[in-house]
Amino acid sequence: MAKIMMVDDDKLVTELLQKLLKSDGFETVATNDSSAALELAKAESPDIFLLDLMMPQPDGFRLCRMLREIPQFIHTPIIIVTALDDSDSRAVAFGAGATDYITKPFHPGELKDKILEALER
Repeated sequence: MAKIMMVDDDKLVTELLQKLLKSDGFETVATNDSSAALELAKAESPDIFLLDLMMPQPDGFRLCRMLREIPQFIHTPIIIVTALDDSDSRAVAFGAGATDYITKPFHPGELKDKILEALER
């Protein structure tokens, strides 16, 4: 099954996501430190990213752009998982290279569906 990398400054969120996704058979790796995310991504080579937007620097928008600048991740799906539910945030996220966008709170089945759809593209 696919390897999913999560980046969220809230440890509870990454722990819950890991538990949820592992139960669905996914391999997971997570960090609560967005400044360490690029090096971890290069080391782990995930198949898909789940990024929060509201994090200390770099925030999720910047991290998404930074990932897209790495040749290894130009086509790797990036799903934004955030509490921001406004059209401006969505537009900036997609402009930064996001593949999809889901707002917290979300239904676990909806997240799994978005992950599977992104991996099939």
